[in-house]
Amino acid sequence: MPNKPTLATLADDLENGRTSARKLVEGCIARVADPAGEGQRVFIHVDRDAALAAADAMDHLRKANAAPSRFAGIPISIKDLFDIKGQVTRAGSRALDDSPPAQADATVVARLRRAGFVVIGRTNMTEFAYSGIGINPHYGTPKSAWQRSVGHVPGGSSSGAAVSVADGMAYGALGTDTGGSCRIPAAFNGIVGFKPTQRRVPLDGGVPLSFTLDSFGPLARTVSCCAIMDAVLADEPVTELQPRPIKGMRLAVPTTLVLDDLDDAVAQTFHRALETLSRQGALIERIEVPEFLDIGIMNTKGGFSAAESYAWHRFLIASKGDVYDPRVSVRILRGEAMSAADYVDLLGARRSMIARIEQRIAPYDALVLPTTANTPPRIADLADDKAFAVANVLALRNCSLINMIDGCAISLPAQRDGEVPVGLMLAAAGGADRRIFELAAGMEAAIR
Repeated sequence: MPNKPTLATLADDLENGRTSARKLVEGCIARVADPAGEGQRVFIHVDRDAALAAADAMDHLRKANAAPSRFAGIPISIKDLFDIKGQVTRAGSRALDDSPPAQADATVVARLRRAGFVVIGRTNMTEFAYSGIGINPHYGTPKSAWQRSVGHVPGGSSSGAAVSVADGMAYGALGTDTGGSCRIPAAFNGIVGFKPTQRRVPLDGGVPLSFTLDSFGPLARTVSCCAIMDAVLADEPVTELQPRPIKGMRLAVPTTLVLDDLDDAVAQTFHRALETLSRQGALIERIEVPEFLDIGIMNTKGGFSAAESYAWHRFLIASKGDVYDPRVSVRILRGEAMSAADYVDLLGARRSMIARIEQRIAPYDALVLPTTANTPPRIADLADDKAFAVANVLALRNCSLINMIDGCAISLPAQRDGEVPVGLMLAAAGGADRRIFELAAGMEAAIR
């Protein structure tokens, strides 16, 4: 996003006295409160007083040369899936309204606070994170940044997280990604979203969808912003990101499944990005990845998300199922029919698939594919359950493959100014997070 502040430029401004944490937080709160904006639908709760108090504290610490990091005082948003001490974690639902307030911050929230980031509030999401569309019947649906007057879906499940960044209500957002929930809303709103290798970032203090597939990651304006937040989330040193030259990048375009049924705008934008990368010296090869076809078979009975979410929800849904969004509860309840043997088979099939895919993609720096097969649909067009289901599958399909192979991935905006948002995804096997950031930083400007 040109001419808009990044975490690095904000840190420089804070360090050199060109702004203050107080000014940054007040600006974000004003944008949240703007009645002409999406703030009321983006945030489930705004922590105004605490955010201003934290901003003042960071300003005082900076004056005393005691700021916990150079990013201290920068406002961020937190998805409603995470525990924040003293607040009720509702996960975008009404079924948890009477839950006790959290006794402690989720580990990732605590790490962000320890670095001095200021929490503006809790962002809206698909109820219990169970869709890639972002519609929420309880708290309203924030509109995508694309053609706001028309009203397109924001992508899910981290819907409010993405819009909070796109609209300047926060400078970074904490989201989750079980099948694309950071990358899909990033793609639908023209920002960057990152799914880390799961084992790098602890899941403590987050309401689970699938403890096998869940990952906690950042959404922000640039690759470097996401890399900074990711390092904090993983409790790693924040080091300067070194973009890789496009010339010599070894990229593989999977031809199995991921290019099927693309919207015209997605196909055109993706093709243009590949041509740009090729002209600048990237070595791009189209390869078959037949193992991707195994995933559809593995998910026939609902897969990990249905089985594991049902295990978590079974008592709550029995007592408060009438409060759930029916489009969510019907997916959770698929897990009731799965047997222990089905689940054990699923674990074995995944282990085998990961080993085979990792061997197949080892010669390449990354896979490159469209983040979603579709552009953001109009909210009004998804009132019909069948239309919703079709759009949801197209949004989730490509991203969910990477969760199933235990990989890491980033979504970059690939559209030009004035065009419908389209995400380009770079993905690799688990553990290649730094490489993905370096590749993405190298091509970020070129593909726009």
